[in-house]
Amino acid sequence: MSGPVKGGAQNVAQGVVHGVGLGPGDQELMSVRADRLIRNARHVAFFRKKGRAGQARRIVEGMIAEGATEHPMEYPVTTEIPVSDPRYNQILSAFYAECTERLTKLAEVGEDVVVLCEGDPFFYGSFMHLHSRLQVPVEVIPATTGMSAAWTATGMPVTWGDDVLTVLMGTLGEDDLVRHMEAADAVVVMKIGRNFEKVRRALTRAGRAEAAWIVEFAAMPQQTVRKLAEVGDGVTPYFSIVIVHGQGRRP
Repeated sequence: MSGPVKGGAQNVAQGVVHGVGLGPGDQELMSVRADRLIRNARHVAFFRKKGRAGQARRIVEGMIAEGATEHPMEYPVTTEIPVSDPRYNQILSAFYAECTERLTKLAEVGEDVVVLCEGDPFFYGSFMHLHSRLQVPVEVIPATTGMSAAWTATGMPVTWGDDVLTVLMGTLGEDDLVRHMEAADAVVVMKIGRNFEKVRRALTRAGRAEAAWIVEFAAMPQQTVRKLAEVGDGVTPYFSIVIVHGQGRRP
């Protein structure tokens, strides 16, 4: 096994929790290691909204071995409570602690567990909240990020030469978004959610709206790529990423 594995020598008999990056949504963009781990897993865990199949689970449809045990981890809240509300962190903290306990119990009896992670496990993903709590061996499998698939879908390089790329969350305040957008050469805005109009206003204030693109469902069958200026209503915010390409030094 390559790469650092969490847990000490006293845990060698324990199973390993694998945080497996699935990439942006196309099975063909997964790594060979991710494909192998998923197809051979006896236990597969994944996050999802209550009542939904889950995006991570959808990505691996047809890959999970017959007889494998699936462990859905259902978020107790998503957008019902504002992120700024103290209850949001309290509820999610208890949820992640419960998920960690479930995975730990499997590992302690020698079972390996694959945790499906959309995009890259260490890039704004829910798996990070498990990783920081787990005290059993953990291996993380990196992956292509959703933003990489998004800028590739535009058919243009996102950075040139010495361009500075800034990755922003749509949950930031509008003034903060404007400040970062003005300072950056290239911009990616993720986690747009209900903040789409705020992001568009910030891009306009920063003088970047005309150069912005929006990619929905990057690397998925229903992918769309449009200039932001041409977009009215009907955006699917959860699966949208905004791109402003850098125009820096080149030969």
